Amino acid sequence: MSGAREKKRAKKMRNQPASVTLPAEPGPFGGGGSRACPTPGDVRSEQQQQKFSNQSSGPSYRKDQYFSKGQSRGERGRGRGGWQGGHQSASEEMPKYITVSAFAQARAAEISAMLKAVSQKSSNSLVFQTLPRHMRRRAMSHNVKRLPRRLQEMARKEAEKAVHQKKEQSKTKCRKARRRHINLVAEFNHRQRKNIWLETHIWHAKRFHMVKKWGYCLGNSPTEKSYRACYRAMTKQCLLQDLSYYCCLELKGKENELLKQLARICSTDTGLTFQEASCLSGRFEGSLNLYRADRYPEDTLGPVTFIWKPRDGSDNRQLWIWVHPALKQDILRELKAIFQCSEPEEICISEPVTTSVQEEKQVEVVTSLGNKRKKEDKEGEKAVPVKKIIGDGTRDPFQSYSWISRTTGIVISDRSMEILRYRLIGPLSHSILTETLKAASVQTVRKLTLHEMADSETELNNWWVENCKDSEKVSLHQCQSAIFELLEGMSSPSDMPPGTILGLTVGDPRVNLPKKKTKAMPDVEKYQDNDKVRQLYLKGVPADCAHSFIWDHDICKNVTENKISEQDLNHMRAQLLVPGSHLDLGPCESKIPILLVQQPGKMAGEDRPGWGSGWDICLPKGWGMAFWIPFIYRGVRVGGLQEALKHSEYQRTPHTPNDFPDCQAGMQFAKELEASLLEKFKRRPPAKRANYVKLGTLSPFICPWGQLTKNWEERMKASGGFLCPSSPHPDCCTTEGQTLCDPKAEAVREASPENGEAEETMEITSSEGTLKTEDLTSTQDFGERDETKTSDFIVLRSEKLLMQLSAWCYPTAGKDRRIRLISRLGQKEMTEDVFLPILMSYPRALVWVNLSLLRKGNPELHAMICIPTEDDLLHLSKDKLFCGPQEPKHRDIFKDKVQKQKEEKKKKKKKKDNVKSLECDPAGIPDVKATEDHEDLILGLWSDALPDVTSHCSRTVLGYVTRGDFSLAVGCGEALGFVSLTGLIYMLHNQPADKKGLVLLRTPASLQYRFARLNIEV
Repeated sequence: MSGAREKKRAKKMRNQPASVTLPAEPGPFGGGGSRACPTPGDVRSEQQQQKFSNQSSGPSYRKDQYFSKGQSRGERGRGRGGWQGGHQSASEEMPKYITVSAFAQARAAEISAMLKAVSQKSSNSLVFQTLPRHMRRRAMSHNVKRLPRRLQEMARKEAEKAVHQKKEQSKTKCRKARRRHINLVAEFNHRQRKNIWLETHIWHAKRFHMVKKWGYCLGNSPTEKSYRACYRAMTKQCLLQDLSYYCCLELKGKENELLKQLARICSTDTGLTFQEASCLSGRFEGSLNLYRADRYPEDTLGPVTFIWKPRDGSDNRQLWIWVHPALKQDILRELKAIFQCSEPEEICISEPVTTSVQEEKQVEVVTSLGNKRKKEDKEGEKAVPVKKIIGDGTRDPFQSYSWISRTTGIVISDRSMEILRYRLIGPLSHSILTETLKAASVQTVRKLTLHEMADSETELNNWWVENCKDSEKVSLHQCQSAIFELLEGMSSPSDMPPGTILGLTVGDPRVNLPKKKTKAMPDVEKYQDNDKVRQLYLKGVPADCAHSFIWDHDICKNVTENKISEQDLNHMRAQLLVPGSHLDLGPCESKIPILLVQQPGKMAGEDRPGWGSGWDICLPKGWGMAFWIPFIYRGVRVGGLQEALKHSEYQRTPHTPNDFPDCQAGMQFAKELEASLLEKFKRRPPAKRANYVKLGTLSPFICPWGQLTKNWEERMKASGGFLCPSSPHPDCCTTEGQTLCDPKAEAVREASPENGEAEETMEITSSEGTLKTEDLTSTQDFGERDETKTSDFIVLRSEKLLMQLSAWCYPTAGKDRRIRLISRLGQKEMTEDVFLPILMSYPRALVWVNLSLLRKGNPELHAMICIPTEDDLLHLSKDKLFCGPQEPKHRDIFKDKVQKQKEEKKKKKKKKDNVKSLECDPAGIPDVKATEDHEDLILGLWSDALPDVTSHCSRTVLGYVTRGDFSLAVGCGEALGFVSLTGLIYMLHNQPADKKGLVLLRTPASLQYRFARLNIEV
């Protein structure tokens, strides 16, 4: 037989029992009787029987299993079935006699095996598929009676077996079924159980790169190229951001009790507190940094903003604290501790229970999606529609979100995702707001007595009707509407007092939606001199106008539940006599309470005052897209997390949690950033990545703040009174036997400033890099250093001291200008009597600074801020085009260790291949331990404990950059970061009067230093 026939026959015989074999040559009995009772001397027949029994035992198709090893092609043909040349050898193998009992027993076994093989299927095909093609009919697949009678019984068994073994089909098969509203909403609710979706998530997911952060799914950056466009929007137009992921913590209780405990977690030294009179009245929003109770300036919790509800004549007050989600748990835990709110409030548990019941109904509907939708399944009005999860619906229904203090009666509520918050940035924010939002019309009972009172739809505005009965509230609403209309007459949001709050009740913004996208422009006529606008400039919004119904939980719940759906709204538009005309809902139009909060923009510094100012709008949940789309149709540009980062960078303000290294969220962010950068570094081959050891960069992926402040403190202790007020130059300021900033102390040969190139190679050994004091023996490894503890260092946030430092490092251009400036600001001259008490009070402190490059250069993340030497400043004064010195190359002291580690790994791999020899050879065990000691060695990274980070390079390190890039606002490279307070005072004290505040910047992957000017903006 040919190879194809052999494979086909082997496939048919793979399910046959191994006991049944075909004979080599058919005997006279047709069944191979020569094998049934072979003669004792017939060895050949036994060998043939054994050979062919091996052929049919396995399912493999290889030829070497069918034939013996030394068999020729001719022998293979004669031995496969016995059909070729069978009569020639029949007489030779004919037995002389047989035993009847043994013969019958063998035949019975073969017959039973044959019947079993016939009854069992030998393939995966169905019964009707075994018929010839001309006998097959389509109806056979579902109608058994169409088959021949001999096959109907087997077909019935197959059908019964298929019912039990049938897999559960997917509940939504086709795209049409998946896109049904009920299935779509159920799927969306299921997908946001781990990461909460904002109400604008679907809109963002189609246009943004989405990231999962802080338990939310947020838009990171637009998919289109919009880097410069977003900056232009912030500068000249309007940028829209969804800040609904910020958490709102609500505090209710007596004012005295609230202020008494809140004063423990903040300090007047840093600026405003909760007791500020302007904020306590409810007119303005305040911002501050929170600390653990009675722990200032240590144990920072993070920055927050707060809004007080305006007074209503009672002793109980209401306070909103807006917190970044990364800081929420720490701040909430501290608030519950100081107010002793350990027990959940029983009154507020009803809402989570409703949410859980709603989720149970959703699960019931989801389980029934696979069934056909019949009329009797709807049960009329009893059918449960799947509702979209609105608010923080993913919270565990058994988890408390409201806590009460039994002693003081103060209630803390977590209103995360209950209040939405959008941010409009740019000078056109006024025009966007005034065109999109219209003040709600006043409804009286007289208008509702005709036919609307009988209509059930009037229940959606019953709270508004009840409030309109009060004449005082109607006059207040009219006053708020008049002030809101005056906003269009302002050129920029920064013209308003910082943090102004305006409450308002508006109509449904979907009614005023334009046909096409338009660009909202300011009204030039309203820019004319107006007394009301000038009064708004000077006095701001009255305290009464800051009131809003959004503070009332019941009203917010009513507004959310009774919102008119998009389907109903479109149906009303379709019934208009003139298509595209204005849709007037009359008294059925929804009334939404909102809160407008002014954002002042850039307030510190002298350049670009008010840049980035805008308005925040707070809404009840459920109305996110109803306000989002009208804003889009007015020509705003939408930004994500990266645009928010750039907004704070151009404002030169710290960004949460990136620029808060002294709080837990900032430390966690630094660890995650280090892990991602290290993973990215490892993905590159060693020849295609920077060798940071040779570049003199000890920590390229994380800023060792604890090590930096500790080294500067040890420098101050070792030198005693190293800051000599009589000598402004570093040459006269020496320590015990050496100059503090002398490069010779580190055994370094600098490059000549004339050519700016390094000619010598810096050699750093472990003995030269270690500190002289014995305190560094406790320094941990690279990933376990002490900067993760809050007690290692603090960030200086005292406004008084920051203003003093800002005056000291202010750039001077003329003679005695600094003296006049300091006297004008009311600050003291920089003397030893002034700064030594500061150093004693804050030995390990960091200062937030911003740096502007003098020449070309682009600062990067984790760039080093260094102190220039006297030669560097002298060279800069002679050559104005001097970019900066260069760092000499360092010697890689870990290169040999890494090479040795590679060789040991190769040896270990070879020993693993031969396990027996490894077990017999006991000398191979220490080699395995030796390789484990150097597992963490990576070529190009510093693997041992960090030496003195201040003196490792030729220029003394002062601090590090946390954010840096080319600034479109200034037109040069700008950087933001932290420097050591001790190092900053040392540098300012020793610099010449006309070079105050000049520093050097060096990126981690470069040897080139760049001159920059250091400023502290308060």
